[in-house]
Amino acid sequence: MKAASRAYAAVETQNAPCVIELNALNKIYQTGDLKVEALKSISLQVHQNEFVAVMGSSGSGKSTMMNILGCLDKPSGGEYCLNGRNVAALDDAELASIRNRDIGFVFQTFHLLPRLSALQNVALPLRYADVERSEAAAKARAMLEQVGLGDRVNHLPHELSGGQRQRVAVARALINNPKIILADEPTGNLDSKTSLEIMGLLKKLHEQGQTIVLITHEADIAEFAQRLLIMRDGELVDG
Repeated sequence: MKAASRAYAAVETQNAPCVIELNALNKIYQTGDLKVEALKSISLQVHQNEFVAVMGSSGSGKSTMMNILGCLDKPSGGEYCLNGRNVAALDDAELASIRNRDIGFVFQTFHLLPRLSALQNVALPLRYADVERSEAAAKARAMLEQVGLGDRVNHLPHELSGGQRQRVAVARALINNPKIILADEPTGNLDSKTSLEIMGLLKKLHEQGQTIVLITHEADIAEFAQRLLIMRDGELVDG
């Protein structure tokens, strides 16, 4: 999406509810006397149904920020509000519930369990949420059909192509109807053709109302997003 199109799309979403808000967020890692400031006073708002891409070189802080957005790590300072709730005020059980209910994760390396079928991998978050087995299986089957894998439900991960495995991962991310999808280099292990297929799927989900935050180092992949953010040395320098 070109810059002018992004600007137009931003106008469409700026009045939508804010689902992610970072205020002067920072993250410091310290080992002995060595202190590394991975994030430096990051302030950011992401609104419902936005598609935001974050680009930056290795070590720029984009993965650290994604881990905080996904409640996988905690900031050293500043404030992170998710759907209006201050994440710092939540206990471990509440954070685990948010990760399972409100956020769908898509990773570069798929993170599928090798001994489980596509259906079982997709159903796993529902089983963690104590959904009855037959209901979880029915929902997982429907989700796999939605991502074009209705004929692969009983296949193990090693029996699927890279693109098919990533589609399973997307289906798993969607199974609990999350408010936000966090996609960390989702095309990093895929060839160009398959990468475009996965991005087409994410674009379709966005058009259906999904909020997406995407990390990528590829400019052509970032073009699918409404808004582009650039990170450098722990700071947002654009967007």
